[in-house]
Amino acid sequence: MAEPLAAGIAVALVSVLAVLAPLLGLSPWLITLVAALALGSLTLDAARFGGRGGHLLAEALPGGQRRLRRIAVHEAGHLLIASAEAIPVRQVLVGSLACLRAGISSGGCTELEPPAAAKLPLSDLRRWSRVLQAGIVAEQLHYGQAIGGADDRALLGRLWGLSGHDAATAQREQRQARREVEQALKACEHDLLQRAELLLLAAPRLGRTPPAAA
Repeated sequence: MAEPLAAGIAVALVSVLAVLAPLLGLSPWLITLVAALALGSLTLDAARFGGRGGHLLAEALPGGQRRLRRIAVHEAGHLLIASAEAIPVRQVLVGSLACLRAGISSGGCTELEPPAAAKLPLSDLRRWSRVLQAGIVAEQLHYGQAIGGADDRALLGRLWGLSGHDAATAQREQRQARREVEQALKACEHDLLQRAELLLLAAPRLGRTPPAAA
């Protein structure tokens, strides 16, 4: 989604300039120059930043906090359930700038301590099923639907694929884990939103330095 967003911003900028240029008496060559710079920026963004430059810009704009808050709610869900399941969390990142600084191509990330083995016992698979679905569930509870979570679903699928359990068992267990997470997050919704606000407050953005930790 990063490249379409960046392209949309570039097209919007050129379109606005095309409308305003005649009114301001600006030369058509200026529009051509801006269009060339916009296309060059898109190419550089795709090559250097994996297409995430559009998100960096969008998050820096006044409306960007809404996008970051949604990411923070998602990551707060992971964080709360990971704590309940005693799965160590290495770091939580909210926003494209935080992820870019960490060398991660994402808009948000909760980095967990990897499992001790590739093939996990059923009890551990259940724990991981709850933790990995918690971000999606948190988004759905607060916003009605989830936008993020593709990487979470992919990792969960790999864990169950390596487990040796059949697909029917994996699906049944994941549905049960999801119901358990929904109940848990509904019961601590205040804590979820409070944690999300703390993550949002610490999220860096272009042109803004987050407050230092106390």
